[in-house]
Amino acid sequence: MSATPETGPEARILTVLPRGRHAAPRPVVREAQRARMLSAMLQAVGDKGYARVAVADVIERAGVSRKTFYEQFANKDDCFLAAYDASVDELLAKIDEALEAIAPDWLAAHRAAVETYLDTLAAGPAFAKALLIEVLGAGPEALSRRAAVEERFAEQLENVHRRAREDIPEIPEVPPHTFLAAVGAVNELVTAHVLEHGAQTLPELADAIVDVQLALLVGRQVAAELASLAG
Repeated sequence: MSATPETGPEARILTVLPRGRHAAPRPVVREAQRARMLSAMLQAVGDKGYARVAVADVIERAGVSRKTFYEQFANKDDCFLAAYDASVDELLAKIDEALEAIAPDWLAAHRAAVETYLDTLAAGPAFAKALLIEVLGAGPEALSRRAAVEERFAEQLENVHRRAREDIPEIPEVPPHTFLAAVGAVNELVTAHVLEHGAQTLPELADAIVDVQLALLVGRQVAAELASLAG
């Protein structure tokens, strides 16, 4: 079943107040309106694709006026980038939490991080499409933001590798580009799955992603030994 806007990351960037007039202070109202617009942008992009989305789609879904939209965003691109940033920040924070929660068991923490990543995308199909696919056609600034996000994912993997070497000293060092390559490999697997099957079944990829990342980070032989122990 497809996730509703209330369950996915595109909703959890929100601090929602009811639409229409109410007695909340203006800054609170403004923040709630912004949050609704960010959510609406991701939902519209998920439904129509970035190129086909107009400001009118966002304000209709968010229940705000055009004037309200332009009080906070310069244009459609500005709103999309804000929605992308907010959702990615939440996703990365959740992965960090998963990594820390099971420390110092680096292998279990790594798997929990992978599962958190996939579960979050599965719960927010619109966000998954924006993160993996639509950002590619949203202009140079969006591509720059995407590259920065991939660097942040690579840093998380570098931390996993460091913990693994502390636990298993025979694991060799790897060059820095390995971590970014591992991020790219995951992107390809996840994007292909979303295009072919949709985001809702992404958790099925957990074993494949853990296998690919461990092969790159600790070597195929150690990865196979770890897999046999886990099995």
